Amino acid sequence: MPDSFSGRVWAVVPAAGIGQRMGGEHPKQYLELAGRTILEHSLTRLADHPAVHAVQPVIRDDDPFWPGVRERLAGREKVLAAVPGGGERQESVANGMKALDNLGPEDLVLVHDAVRPCIGTLEMDAVVGAAREADGAILAVPVADTLKRVDGDGQIEATVDRKPLWRAQTPQVFAAHKLAGALDRALAGDAPATDEAMVMEQAGYRVRVVPGREDNLKITQPEDLALAATVLEGQ
Repeated sequence: MPDSFSGRVWAVVPAAGIGQRMGGEHPKQYLELAGRTILEHSLTRLADHPAVHAVQPVIRDDDPFWPGVRERLAGREKVLAAVPGGGERQESVANGMKALDNLGPEDLVLVHDAVRPCIGTLEMDAVVGAAREADGAILAVPVADTLKRVDGDGQIEATVDRKPLWRAQTPQVFAAHKLAGALDRALAGDAPATDEAMVMEQAGYRVRVVPGREDNLKITQPEDLALAATVLEGQ
């Protein structure tokens, strides 16, 4: 998908978090997975995709681990110099977008979690294609488990209908100018959004869901590392 065809695709990767749930001395994006850090896998997957024009990492200002990653990625010209992250995810994404040069009216911004290292080419193709036909699109998978609503004492209040529910993933892809405006409005409010689709929803846009894959893992717990290693080996 050449840049001249209906706009470029710019990838923004917010990686300013500290990943406290994983424990240990390193933020989770810097844990080793199959010989490289999780972040390296994620950035490489994006940079290697032919539809992606450039990849913008967003990193904590005082991050001591990023320089080593940057050095190992020196040969990948699509990976841009990092910009500082913010206190919330939406601030980091906004910072990343502001650093992109010459965003065109037809350009798309693809936002991807730093700790989803197993994203596949076909899924990226599908979500980018869908975003070109709507205000935006995200990868997601239908909820398969039975869902319970539970009170503060741990007692079940009700069983929730799972049919209309999907678990959001990334990449999430949007028209660049629409996402920029939606982020500006969100940052002016006082309710942080948990993903970019929520920012767009709050701004009144309609976001399309593209079926993703269960193996597009978000690494949040120590046991996820072994599963992700198996997925990468299989790919």
